[in-house]
Amino acid sequence: MNPRLPLVRPTPAPLWRRAIALGIDGLAVGLISGLLGGAFLVQGIVFLIGWLLMRVVLVSGNKGQSLGRWAMDLRVIDQKWGGTPTLLDLTRREGLLGAATFLAVWGLARLSPIAAWVLLLLIPLGIDASFAYSDVAYRQAFHDRYSHTWVVESRRGYSLDMKIRQLVAEIRSRVKQ
Repeated sequence: MNPRLPLVRPTPAPLWRRAIALGIDGLAVGLISGLLGGAFLVQGIVFLIGWLLMRVVLVSGNKGQSLGRWAMDLRVIDQKWGGTPTLLDLTRREGLLGAATFLAVWGLARLSPIAAWVLLLLIPLGIDASFAYSDVAYRQAFHDRYSHTWVVESRRGYSLDMKIRQLVAEIRSRVKQ
């Protein structure tokens, strides 16, 4: 892309693919922080460090893709120029999202009939996502607006979503037979 010309707004990525990509990344980092154990604060610090490594360092060197975004053919781009956002923008973006994701992952891991209150820990992530649901034109969540980024579709590569659809179609056809 020509760095001198501002970007024409691309088509935003579907929210369901963004959610799956976030889930893949959250699960990967959550497993690591959960295996290391410790108190809430220790797990939070380990999660945030892992999150920043995966979603900032990896993304800055991988054309805007984390593990989850790679699997779902998505990438994050700078709103003005269309390239990979700067480290500062990625850190700003992922700091907010990482904190909300940690609360959600930590709460879901402790969900039980006697501890249903942990569902309240999903609220920050829900508030962040509600911005994307209400923004029909740009599909920007709060963390996207704050960091001036967009999540867009990349070239179809691994296409995990298409592979899952094919698998489901095969299972349905076998069940019908």
